[in-house]
Amino acid sequence: MISIKQKGDFKKLERYLGKCKNLKLKNILSEYGDEGLEALKNSTPVDSGDTASSWSYDLKIGSDMSSITYKNSNINKGVNIAIILQYGHGTGTGGYVQGRDYINPAVQPIFDEIAETVWKEVTKV
Repeated sequence: MISIKQKGDFKKLERYLGKCKNLKLKNILSEYGDEGLEALKNSTPVDSGDTASSWSYDLKIGSDMSSITYKNSNINKGVNIAIILQYGHGTGTGGYVQGRDYINPAVQPIFDEIAETVWKEVTKV
């Protein structure tokens, strides 16, 4: 036979979670969304400048999840140019152009700052 006894309640936890639920993450994420956008624009390899100027982002704040999604709208013949710059691509003559990792180094410091800032907000509640 197994017996479990519990004494007390979860009022402190419920109060804390209620405060966390009311955090103003939109302002924090919007600020970092702008910073990430600028970092991507500045780190994108420049030929014509079209790819660098084609970055945008969407910010979604939900009850159970928040996200920043970066997008690049520079499409040529159905191919997203930002992606082939990042990962490389074959040429029409049988050659290969090596990709250059410019996206991850640009946004990783921003993601680290987001994690740190949100953690500070959550722990000061």
